[in-house]
Parts: sequence; C-alpha cells; structure tokens
Amino acid sequence: MSKIRITQTKSVIKANSKQKLTIQALGLRNLHDKVELEHTPQIDGMLKKVNHLIHIEKI
Repeated sequence: MSKIRITQTKSVIKANSKQKLTIQALGLRNLHDKVELEHTPQIDGMLKKVNHLIHIEKI
C-alpha cells in the first residue's frame, strides 16, 4: 500500500462530534499536526468525512 501524509489545516471547534472523533482517530491533535498513514479503504473513508478540515498528499 502507498503512504499518505495528512495535515490538519482547520480547527475542529465548530465541527460536529463525529468529525472530532474521526480527526482524533487519525492521530491529529492540534492545528498543523502531520501524520503519515498507510492508504487503506478504512482510512480513505475517514478522510472523506473530514476532507474540509485536512490536506492530503501522497508520499
């Protein structure tokens, strides 16, 4: 599988509770946090839910 780098670009203050939990499950805690994950279908579904809060780049 390929790897992707996820960066949180927007705050989760006004996001609903499911979006906050999804950001937390991805391993992002603060604004501008970066995390590298394997690109799996499960991660892809999580990314679609919070697409407006993050930036995704392939490694």
